[in-house]
Amino acid sequence: MTPNTSLNLDNPAKNPKEPDGQTFPPTIPVSRLFKDGIFPEGEILKYKDDNLSRFTNEEKRAQDRLKYDLYNEVRKAAEVHRQTRRFARKFIKPGQKLMEIVTKIESTVKTLIEENGLKAGVAFPTGCSLNHCAAHYTPNTGDDTVLNYNDVMKIDFGTHINGRIVDCAFTVAFNPQYDKLLEAVKDATNTGIKEAGIDVRLCDIGKAIQEVMESYEVEIDGKVYPVKSIRNLNGHSILPYVIHGGKSVPIVKSTDVTKMEEDEFYAIETFGSTGKGFVSEDMECSHYMKNSKVGFVSLRSAKAKQLLSHINKKYDTLAFCRRWLDAEGETRHILALKQLVEAGIIQPCPPLCDRKGCFTAQYEHTILLRPTCKEVLSRGSDF
Repeated sequence: MTPNTSLNLDNPAKNPKEPDGQTFPPTIPVSRLFKDGIFPEGEILKYKDDNLSRFTNEEKRAQDRLKYDLYNEVRKAAEVHRQTRRFARKFIKPGQKLMEIVTKIESTVKTLIEENGLKAGVAFPTGCSLNHCAAHYTPNTGDDTVLNYNDVMKIDFGTHINGRIVDCAFTVAFNPQYDKLLEAVKDATNTGIKEAGIDVRLCDIGKAIQEVMESYEVEIDGKVYPVKSIRNLNGHSILPYVIHGGKSVPIVKSTDVTKMEEDEFYAIETFGSTGKGFVSEDMECSHYMKNSKVGFVSLRSAKAKQLLSHINKKYDTLAFCRRWLDAEGETRHILALKQLVEAGIIQPCPPLCDRKGCFTAQYEHTILLRPTCKEVLSRGSDF
């Protein structure tokens, strides 16, 4: 990945416009680029076997038409994601602080989506997990970690309109020796997308993903490593305002015969590793999320009550992070947040890491199982 150093990040007017009319850096809300209010479809894939006929079935096509407004909303969120990551791929370069990278991505999402409380905005904190850390890392306030040429960074961010989340991730690596690792994971994710569909068993998707992922090997600093699927990380269904909707899509062989169903949204994501292919919780936690299944819980601490009120108002069941709380004036939140976690109201989501010294990669797309076809909502020209 080669950054474009000839672009002026401070003055968009001095840069050539993107083909769709967007400035660089992006400053125009997507609603102004698509003035008719119709946002682009994602990649359309026909179902296989017994469900192939759904594509031309008039009853199913009528069902599709009835859900157009919902589809258009989530397509708007997907377009924001595409334009934001196009920008990210151009500005990210070695020597930058991770804090600068994630805040720039989130600021861009807010501009393009016209952030509006819980109606539209960033769906969860931007992940920028490095090397052996596979997921759930974003810098806390004061973290001055700098991106290096030999790092492998997973950029995982989300957008939403009315709680309909687009969850999509890609991997950044500047050193070409990691290319095969990235290729393996991208191929595995596309395999998962290809295999997914109405009535498909989750275990069959995991088996296909693992076969593709583990057919690759990568040479790093003169040593050859097999690429392994990280067996305790999964894709997942997505519900309104709930990023992990209850169903897990394995990326290895499993015994889960649960089937995908019509109208479900899924994040199809795969993780490859040169290490053990197994992650554990490690490092300081930054990601948190309200437990959507927990009802009223009595709290003694006034500070914990106040923080929960803030979280309910700002995020509801969407994920958040500590640096967001700091930026919103909740600078003395650590003890209150700990109390909310201990009460079971808030769920911590610590960084997930393989063994130190190894490298991990991730690719992810959000798909929708429409009555007629499978739509890869977040598909773009990049991947």
